[in-house]
Amino acid sequence: MDGNGRWAQRHGLPRTAGHEAGAESVREVVRACGELGVDVLTLYSFSTENWARPEDEVWALMGLLERYLREETGELLSNGVRLRGIGELDQLPDHVRQLLRAGEALTADNQGMELLLALSYGARAELVAAVRELAQEVRDGELEVEAIDEDLVASRLYTAGLPDPDLLIRTSGDLRLSNFLLWQVAYAELYVTPVPWPEFRRPHLLEAFAAYGERQRRFGKTGDQVETDP
Repeated sequence: MDGNGRWAQRHGLPRTAGHEAGAESVREVVRACGELGVDVLTLYSFSTENWARPEDEVWALMGLLERYLREETGELLSNGVRLRGIGELDQLPDHVRQLLRAGEALTADNQGMELLLALSYGARAELVAAVRELAQEVRDGELEVEAIDEDLVASRLYTAGLPDPDLLIRTSGDLRLSNFLLWQVAYAELYVTPVPWPEFRRPHLLEAFAAYGERQRRFGKTGDQVETDP
């Protein structure tokens, strides 16, 4: 969800105003994805690298997160959405982490879309944590090295039990993954739009879905093989 700061600067506003505007995009996209039948939506809300931003901006982002959790959890509950945080959540301020855990517990029995908030998240850190867990099991004699395969590694990631993403949308035109779900997006379709996140709304989401629908997903096969698959 990129482009908040640049959008604000273009409008002669402080960067925090861009994050405020981007929060409205979050609301609209979450609602639209739920209505359109998306199974899992992951929002890259705050990266491990974002902690290096100016302190006032970091705390403004934490304040926005706190407000979102306070104001939107009820709507998530009524719309059948399950809330879940992924990342190094122990790095979050205590009151924010408590609100997140409360939202997760409140929506745990919902059967609709799963909404993942990637908070203090970095894919490399996620992979390191998974490797350490597997290494510990090997050292403790609970796991044979030969038993480690892709499925086992995936079972140790924050997204264990969830399908890999089909589509990754990057706003504001940047052509990079920025340490986001590096393992999980190995075969995701990438869609980059120049639209900054504060302006990204349902029509732009539908454009991304339409572009995705026109692509042929081959997963290493030839186009002819895919067309003849049952």
